[in-house]
Amino acid sequence: MVTILNKYLVFLISFVMIYMVFQIGSGLILTASYTPDFSSIESNLSQEVVFGKTSIPLLVTLLTATLAYSLSQKKFRISKN
Repeated sequence: MVTILNKYLVFLISFVMIYMVFQIGSGLILTASYTPDFSSIESNLSQEVVFGKTSIPLLVTLLTATLAYSLSQKKFRISKN
């Protein structure tokens, strides 16, 4: 039981770190390649800031990763026997 928990913790920690690296990396790439649209400034002088769509929250991603890990471990145990 302890080894399963250890495997899961290693999986979860590595998954979170990889997720964070991808989020930061994609943010850097999107920020570096952003080109503002100056043609819309003339017609719209409001001071409202509009952000893009939000990504999937980390908690939902972790729950999905947990489900995937559980299913893969169940499949692995079945195939071993």
